[in-house]
Amino acid sequence: MSLSQVIEALLFAAQKPLTVRELVAAIKGAGREDPAAAGPNEFAKTTEGHVSAALEQLKIEYVQQTRAFQLAERSDGWQLVSDPAYAPWVRQLFPAAKPARLTPPSLETLAIIAYRQPITRADVEAVRGVAIDGVLQNLMERGLVKIGGRAEVPGRPLLYETTQFFLEHFGLRDLEELPNAQELRTRYLPTAPRAEEAAVPAETPAAETPPAQD
Repeated sequence: MSLSQVIEALLFAAQKPLTVRELVAAIKGAGREDPAAAGPNEFAKTTEGHVSAALEQLKIEYVQQTRAFQLAERSDGWQLVSDPAYAPWVRQLFPAAKPARLTPPSLETLAIIAYRQPITRADVEAVRGVAIDGVLQNLMERGLVKIGGRAEVPGRPLLYETTQFFLEHFGLRDLEELPNAQELRTRYLPTAPRAEEAAVPAETPAAETPPAQD
């Protein structure tokens, strides 16, 4: 029995992605409930470094062996997932109606928020040149955008930012994996005049809804 096999068993049995720390805790904790029955734990001295190395090795092995599944690192941990090439067959197990695609206005609004978050609605509208009330509400209902607070400017408009579900939906570990993140975050974009924001009544947060299952 190897450390890689133990990790493989844990990932296979898990109902959610597992972080390196969670894997280490499970590996080192084996047998504590009944030491006499379980015998000595040969992996009791496993470190996060050992687990990280084993995960990378498993990831490579699955690719080399052309397995029907892959080991993917998500924003909230590691998880075994089916290879996208087998999607037509795997999809037959989940015959739910296909969710509507994001429209171009929604994608544009989402991109502005993702790269410039936290950002006010007025600043997004200054970039797009149109009102985004309906688009913004749709993004919130889908669980991709949430309210992150209020800006410290006159009128205290709401600030919007992306959610954990946004990272999962687009297969990102963190916001640094956004394409050309550094370049696009520093590029000049128009902003709303603060005097206009001060004249607008403070926004009322929309009711939060659970993320749609895409």
